[in-house]
Formats: sequence, C-alpha cells, structure tokens
Amino acid sequence: MTLAGTAALGSHTVHRMGYGAMQLAGPGVFGPPRDRDEALAVLAAVRDAGVDHIDTSQYYGPDIVNELLREALHPFDGITLVSKVGARRDDSGGWLPWNQPAELRQGIEDNLRALGVDRLGAVNLRVMPTDDEALFDRQLEAMVAARDEGLIDGVGVSNVSQAQFERAADEIVCVQNPYNYVDRASQPILDACTERGIAFVPFFPLGSAFGVDDVRGHPSVVKTAERFHRTPAQVALAWTLAQSPAVLLIPGTSSRSHLAENLAAAEISLDDEALALLS
Repeated sequence: MTLAGTAALGSHTVHRMGYGAMQLAGPGVFGPPRDRDEALAVLAAVRDAGVDHIDTSQYYGPDIVNELLREALHPFDGITLVSKVGARRDDSGGWLPWNQPAELRQGIEDNLRALGVDRLGAVNLRVMPTDDEALFDRQLEAMVAARDEGLIDGVGVSNVSQAQFERAADEIVCVQNPYNYVDRASQPILDACTERGIAFVPFFPLGSAFGVDDVRGHPSVVKTAERFHRTPAQVALAWTLAQSPAVLLIPGTSSRSHLAENLAAAEISLDDEALALLS
C-alpha cells in the first residue's frame, strides 16, 4: 500500500495518509467505544498497514482514545503521535474551553502521561471562541515553551483564522482546519502552508460535520467514483490529497472495513478529466 508517499511534519517524515483516532470513542466522541475489541483491532490494522501518523487528543472520550492507543500500540515505534489541547469535556460530553496557558501545559502533560511517552511529534492548539483578543498570543507562547523544553517536537494550530495563522506561521509545523470538496474556506491558508512548507491536515474531509451536504453525495464526486470503480469517499479523499503536497490526511473510523476503504484512497491517481470535473 502506497499511503500516498511521504511529506514533512516538522522534523518528522510521515506518510500522507494517516489515521485520526477520534471515532474510537463512543457516540459524540464521549465514553467508551461500542465495541472495544473492534477498536483495538482497528488500531492493530493501522499498525499493520504501515500508517505512521496518528492524530489523537486527551479530550477524546475523554481519556478513552489515548488509553486504547497505549494498549494497542505502545511503545509507538515508528509512529508520529499528534495531539490537541485547548478544550475539555463536561460530565454530559459538552465541549468547553480549557485554553489558558497553564491549562494548555497541563493538557500536554496529560497526553504524555496517558500515552506513556516522553515527547509528542506535535501538539495542536485548538482555538476556541473568546472575547480576549490577546489570548492567542499567550497561548502560542505556552506552546512554544513546551516545544523548547522538549515535551513536543512541533507546535500546531487548529481552527485558526488567516490572521491567526500569519501570527503563528514562523513557529508552527502544521495546521488543522476544516477543508473538503464542498467547504474550501481555508484554501488561502492551505496555499500559504504549501508555500511555507507547513503541513496542512484537513479535518472531516468528507464534509458531513459542517452542516452542509455530505461530500459523498455530490454529483461530480459520484460520477468520478463510478468511472474509477471506487467509492465516493475514496474519490473525495483522493481529491483532497491532490490539492497540495502539503496535505496530510487523517480520516478516522472505528471499523476495519472502513479503514481499508480509506487507506485505499491513497492509491487513486485522478486524471486530468477527473480533476477538471471536480474543479
């Protein structure tokens, strides 16, 4: 399996097709998985496929996903782990800010402890809405301090505006923003990442989480899938990979069959006719 070649993620070189572990938790990314054995089997399949870039967070579950990763894959030889900080969960699964500098540091340390590692490949600052316009700069300082102290290899940012990206660009190795065939609002940030050699990691590349039509039902995607004898999801993922060599994909799933489908998208080379139709 090709896994779409490799690209830089800061000081790490990883395959462009990775894995997002969020869906291993229960419904709403909260609580234990419906099928723990299947979750562990998915992670074993991730390892066996040669995937070397896994995205996680302590607030997935919370705690649940990191515990599964540790049980299935520790000591993570050859795998670059990327996590996120900046949020927490309440008792009913709601998402709350946890993004003051000291809380970000605590979040990094919690990830390290749960995963049983001394260092992470990168950690993304998940930007949450706030009225404090100066908070982002203080957050970035805390993330850079964690990097300089050796807790993480690289700083990333998630859900950032163009202005926030520009303020952070000299310090970051990756950006996680929404981007897919239907929602291309982050195209200017993707273009800037490509120019600067910063990895761009689109989340929800199939679009179903953005309150818009599922990318898999778009007529151009369906038509291309039929011509290539592939699924619409595979075409949507292949299109995203084709947008820039800076794109790293982390499609998530809690099913081995969907994992195989997602990873096989890396083998698709869309021709000029397909790219013209999909443009």
